[in-house]
Amino acid sequence: MSSIAKSLLKVVRHGRAAWLRSRSSACCGEQRLRQLVLGIETSCDDTGAAVVDDAGNVLGEALHCQREVHLQTGGIIPVVAQQLHRENIEQVVQDALSASGVSVPELAAVATTVKPGLALSLEVGLQYSLELVNRFQKPFIPIHHMEAHALTVRLTHHVAFPFLVLLLSGGHCLLAVAQGVSDFLLLGKSIDIAPGDMLDKVARRLSLRKHPECHGMAGGKAIEHLAQSGNRHQYKFRLPMQQYRNCDFSFCGLQNLVNKAIIEKEKEEGIPEGEILSCVQDIAAAVQHAVAVHIFQRTYRAMLFCMKNSILSPKNAALV
Repeated sequence: MSSIAKSLLKVVRHGRAAWLRSRSSACCGEQRLRQLVLGIETSCDDTGAAVVDDAGNVLGEALHCQREVHLQTGGIIPVVAQQLHRENIEQVVQDALSASGVSVPELAAVATTVKPGLALSLEVGLQYSLELVNRFQKPFIPIHHMEAHALTVRLTHHVAFPFLVLLLSGGHCLLAVAQGVSDFLLLGKSIDIAPGDMLDKVARRLSLRKHPECHGMAGGKAIEHLAQSGNRHQYKFRLPMQQYRNCDFSFCGLQNLVNKAIIEKEKEEGIPEGEILSCVQDIAAAVQHAVAVHIFQRTYRAMLFCMKNSILSPKNAALV
C-alpha cells in the first residue's frame, strides 16, 4: 500500500488544485458548465460506482453486491472481498458510465473512498482510480466514507449546516456535528466494536444460519426478524456506560452478557453449542432492544449537549 499511498498523495495535491481551478473558471464564465464526477466505492464488500453532477443529481449508478458469497462463510473474509472487487470493478464502472450516458473524458474529476474500511478492499478502488486519473489526466478527490454518509442526506433533502448526525454500521458507530463539508465536530464513538458487528457475533453464537426462518439472512437481519415474534421482557441486559457522562458507545460488554445468558440457557435446556434454543426469539428481542436503547440514550445526550452549548439552534436543529 505504500507505493499506492505515495502515488495517491502526488495525484491528490495536483488533483484538488485542478478541481478547484476548474470549478472557479466554470463559475466565472458567462455560461456555467455542469461538473460531472465519477464516484467509486470499495471500502468493504460492495463494489459501487456512480456519476453525479454538481447539483446532486445521480445520472447513473451500478453496484455489485458480495453478500451471497460472504453469507456462506458467516462473515467477510478480506482476501475474498478483495478478489471479488478486482473481478467486478471494471464492469461496475462501465455500467455506471453507460447508465449516465457520460464518457470518461467528459468527467471533471474522479472521487474514490480512501478510508476508513478494509485495507485490501480499499486498495482495489485506489489502484483502479489512479490508473484512470493518470490515463485521462483527471483531478482526484479522496473521500472519507463516513463523512460521505453524513453528507449524503443533502443530495435528497434540504438540510442546512450545522446538523447532528448519527452513523451506524457493521464497522462504525459515531455521533458528530456536521458543520460544513469536511468540517465535523466528533461528539462520541464506540470505544470497542460497532453495533452491527456485535449483532452479527450474537447471531453466530445463536447459530441463526440454521434457523428455518433465517436462511440467507445476514446476522443483524436475522436478529431483527426473530425479534418481531419475541418477548424482550424475558431477558433484561444491563445497558452499557450508564455511569459515563459522555456520548461514547460500547457494545462488547453487552455482547458478553448475552453470551453468558446463552450459555446458561443451553445448560438449562441440555443442548450443545450450535443448536437452536427454544427461546431464541426472546433473546433476539432483548438484545435488539438493549442496543436500540443504548443508541437512543447517547444520541439524546448529544442533542442536549448541542442545545446547551448553542452548537445547534433549537429553532432549526436537525438529526440525520
